[in-house]
Amino acid sequence: MTAKTIRVALLGFGTVGQGIFEMIEGKKSALSQLLNAEIEVPVIFVRDGGKKRGVPASTIVTNQWSDLLKTPNIDVVVEAIVGEEPAATYVSEWLGRGIPVITANKEMFSLHGERLKRQAQDNHTYIGYEATTAGSIPVIRTISQLLKVNRIHKVEGILNGTTNYMLTYMREQGKEYEVALEKAQQLGYAEADPTNDVDGFDAFYKLMILCETIYGSQPVWNEVERRPLGSSLQELVPFVNEKLRLKYIASAELVGDRIIGSIRPTLVGPQHPLFAVEGVDNAIIIHTDLSGELTLRGPGAGKTATASIMLEELVAIFAKENIPFAHNKG
Repeated sequence: MTAKTIRVALLGFGTVGQGIFEMIEGKKSALSQLLNAEIEVPVIFVRDGGKKRGVPASTIVTNQWSDLLKTPNIDVVVEAIVGEEPAATYVSEWLGRGIPVITANKEMFSLHGERLKRQAQDNHTYIGYEATTAGSIPVIRTISQLLKVNRIHKVEGILNGTTNYMLTYMREQGKEYEVALEKAQQLGYAEADPTNDVDGFDAFYKLMILCETIYGSQPVWNEVERRPLGSSLQELVPFVNEKLRLKYIASAELVGDRIIGSIRPTLVGPQHPLFAVEGVDNAIIIHTDLSGELTLRGPGAGKTATASIMLEELVAIFAKENIPFAHNKG
């Protein structure tokens, strides 16, 4: 057994936060071999009290930010809070201390991503945001590799697993929109307030992050067409048949020096790469000048999908990128 230990501070203990914690606890032996180090979560920050929530007695669960900052020898922060603030402030605090951060917060990162990436660089650390965009799909790493040679002129995809599940359920079961939404909520794919998913905000934030990654800038936010899923069903559902399926598609294309973006329900035929993407899956089509059209696909809803890609980033930081353990520096 190695004497090294990677100490993880976990911010947020909702669906994604619990998924991360359960994966770390369940895969400790495999992670130890990958990292040549033990891994532990000494502290979990929540916003609604200090209940133990079934975690070991050795893990502090607190809603006091000062408790988190006083926890010694933190090597990496995993951020799974919802909303812009206080997440942006918390992430910035850790980056300023030179501690790497992995985030799944698409709203926060769509607004502050470029600033946080610069802050990480200035402090010789790292911010990972793979989990902000497409569940289990490693699209950010793929795009970053492609950008070394290829140029991407368009990206489009199904970026929200909840609405894709709903559309699949409606078609396969012959159910109405409200019934499909209730089923998605029962299965944990949709929140009690589903506005972010069904009105396209979730896909919008993800699309903005993809644009920033690909083009180094975003479309003007209020110029992006964002049509709620329910707004077009009466118009489009009657056309759904064996040869046409309805998908909620986000797309961005470079036209001259402008990025044109949209999130809208769209009918697609069997030849379209998104036609067979069903259930909670996400899929992204990357249109490049050299490699042609590339399609990436994977689960996009549920705690396992997002937690798994965050854990992959954690392993990459310490096993591949060779960022030193904070409390082993010097």
